[in-house]
Amino acid sequence: MCRIKNTTSTQVQHIYLFLTLLTTFSASFIWGINTLFLLDAGLTNTEAFAANAFFTVGMVLFEVPTGVVADTWGRRISFLTGTITLLFSTLLYLYLWHIKGPFYLWAISSMILGLGFTFYSGAVEAWIVDAMTDKGFDGVMESVFAKGQIVNGSAMLVGSVTGGIVAQYINLGAPFILRSIMLVMTFLFAFFFMKDWGFTPKKASAPHKEMIIILKASIDYGWKNRPVRWIIQAAPFSMGIGIFAFYAMQPYLLELYGNPKAYSIAGLTAAIVAGAQMIGGIIVPYIRRFFRRRTSILSASVIISVIALTFIGLTDHFYFAVGFLVIWAMVFALTMPVRQAYLNELIPSEQRATVLSFDSLMASSGGVFTQPVLGKVADVYSYSSAYLICGAVQLCALPFTLLARREKAASDMIE
Repeated sequence: MCRIKNTTSTQVQHIYLFLTLLTTFSASFIWGINTLFLLDAGLTNTEAFAANAFFTVGMVLFEVPTGVVADTWGRRISFLTGTITLLFSTLLYLYLWHIKGPFYLWAISSMILGLGFTFYSGAVEAWIVDAMTDKGFDGVMESVFAKGQIVNGSAMLVGSVTGGIVAQYINLGAPFILRSIMLVMTFLFAFFFMKDWGFTPKKASAPHKEMIIILKASIDYGWKNRPVRWIIQAAPFSMGIGIFAFYAMQPYLLELYGNPKAYSIAGLTAAIVAGAQMIGGIIVPYIRRFFRRRTSILSASVIISVIALTFIGLTDHFYFAVGFLVIWAMVFALTMPVRQAYLNELIPSEQRATVLSFDSLMASSGGVFTQPVLGKVADVYSYSSAYLICGAVQLCALPFTLLARREKAASDMIE
């Protein structure tokens, strides 16, 4: 294995950013056309979003167990396992599209896809926090997460546009082949350059007992930690509708555009979100100057997101819908680094990956219920009606961010 000697915090940050680039670039090839891909495979709107719901079911079932894996055997092992799992599930998706497979097989493959992402969630974030601390980083983690957000947006921009163009000129399965190739490259880079700096994997003689200990401690530092708990409880509402809002935008914009075969427009949807993420990441340091508390930023973002989602549902004009999509995506993007910094400062290193995975579990749990329901609303009524419901669900996150503000946590104050 290739080792990097005398690694500095700057070099670790570069590895983190390149890992972010590779993972997002590989994943984003299909983000702009995923819903169209499922519909082309013979699924209805309800079935397509139910398949997405099974993806979130997989994340709910496996988030904490895979977080425990990261806290026990290491973040690097967790990341590599996730990459292999995603590669397998991507190829399975491609096969089911080719044979027009039955819905139950889509449900199973979607759960495997969710399993792959759970090995990522929590592990990478915990890895970079531990590694930067170990290398003597004395800056604010928001700056690191914001750079990751910019790289994430850049990779998503290029990947989603490329996927949309390739799908339009070849077929809807071609972006999945590109994703598979990039996942192999991601695995190789992580294998040679990712190392568990600042964290020592535990070689327990009884791994299941070690997992129970870690899981119990993570509950103490997560759910029983009131400032963390309120933010985690907001996740099912603020992030639970995010998957639907993003993926439903593909057929909805094509409907407003008037050409159901313009797959490049669907790719443009993901590209718009990617560009908004980049802008959101860039302006995070400037937004911080106007607020004293991080929870104030989180509360304001909920209100603006509700307004944007409501107007997406009310408009019947393509360009207005795109404009409100930009606002929604930008607010979501600038919120993430703030939220990450708030949570990470309140969680000890030993339980960080598990608690962050539990946070992802809560976010995914919202999508389990909302996606099939909203898909049915889109089938029976319209996409615009579904977006109006999205706005109402998003508003339910506001009381929890206000409760978190009342806790006056140490990580809430902006330096």
